[in-house]
Amino acid sequence: MDLRLLRYFVAVAEELHFGRAAARLHMTQPPLSRAIKQLETDLGALLLVRSPAGVSLTAAGKALYDEARTLLEQADQARDRVTAVAGAAAVTIGTLGDSVEQAGIEFAAAFRERHPAVKFHIREADFTDPTTGLRAGLVDFAITRAPFDDDGITTLVLRSDPIGVILRADDPLAQYEALRLTDLADRTWCQLPEGTDARWRAYWNGGSERDGSVVRTVHECLQAIIWNGSIGLAPVTHALPEGVAAVPLLDMPPSHLVAAWNSDSPSPLIRSFAQTAATLYKG
Repeated sequence: MDLRLLRYFVAVAEELHFGRAAARLHMTQPPLSRAIKQLETDLGALLLVRSPAGVSLTAAGKALYDEARTLLEQADQARDRVTAVAGAAAVTIGTLGDSVEQAGIEFAAAFRERHPAVKFHIREADFTDPTTGLRAGLVDFAITRAPFDDDGITTLVLRSDPIGVILRADDPLAQYEALRLTDLADRTWCQLPEGTDARWRAYWNGGSERDGSVVRTVHECLQAIIWNGSIGLAPVTHALPEGVAAVPLLDMPPSHLVAAWNSDSPSPLIRSFAQTAATLYKG
């Protein structure tokens, strides 16, 4: 029996909705529907009853759900045993600033529970590469922020944070409860270097061309704000040093903290990392 089809079926059985199950599996709905029909054909039994309101399990579907979960758990255990026998493996995680911390300790704990022998290496990148070395093959997995050119890269949103303008606390605009991008039109901005990913650069420029000092790290941007009176954008959740303030921007889309990996990665550990993230953040 195809374990892939069983994983698809379990997702639909737990979500009771093809759309939500497809999103959870990072696929579109048509191939998911075809996969479930293939499973029903293979078993010669109707597993799901489809209706405009969603999905319900038939008696055969309920029986398969219990068996499928057991089989998948056994498959995961077998994989872990093989990994243990093969010896300690390693995963290199790319991070952008404090993105790993923001993902939460639960993410690391959940993966370590599945693969206790895995060794982790961390590579911190600067603003010039939002993939943190993923596209260059320097890391296996990234925890970073979208948007960026994700051609060939799969991303999973871990959380979304509102964006604010970062400025000196004595700046007149710092007294406002909220601002709009038009309020910042005549200001000097922290700028990302030329050649930086176009989508990434446009987002942190608020969608327009700006003038200002080129920065490569959060620290450099904060120094430009403190010394030059520049402004920058950042999630309002970021901790700021004394003398620097954040004011929410009403017309900026939120910043998505994402897990990212190469879509065609053959590594079982990377697939497991992706599955762990999907399970933990499916809601």
